[in-house]
Amino acid sequence: MSIDGNLPINLQKGEQIVWAFSGSKYLEDKTRRQFVGGSQGVSIRVMKGVYYRVGAFKGQAVEHTERIHIDTGWVVVTNKNIYFAGPRKSVRLPYKKIVSFEPFSDGVGVMRDAATAKPQIFVTGDGWFTYNLVTNLSQL
Repeated sequence: MSIDGNLPINLQKGEQIVWAFSGSKYLEDKTRRQFVGGSQGVSIRVMKGVYYRVGAFKGQAVEHTERIHIDTGWVVVTNKNIYFAGPRKSVRLPYKKIVSFEPFSDGVGVMRDAATAKPQIFVTGDGWFTYNLVTNLSQL
């Protein structure tokens, strides 16, 4: 494989590039919270132009998760880490910190070992190749 120009990543000592995907998308799941409810009550006129309102609001928080596109750039797979490098976002994921991999038809999903971890999806164009590559390298 030949790469024109420089890769925008900083390799660690003893690290070797195994594969690089250009023009890959980086997606994350974001949870949106919206408060939905209603109110009821009565307004009482105290004097001209002045009202006193007695009532209550009752509602609940509704959450929904959506997958959003964060950035487009390089996904570089090495013998120790998975890198993503784009103009707005750069990520290094050590294999030791990855809990699970999820194959997609056009990429791979990664779940990190963290308290607030959310799935990170890398769309490389060839999901099964990417999935097999990273799962086999993570077992070395």
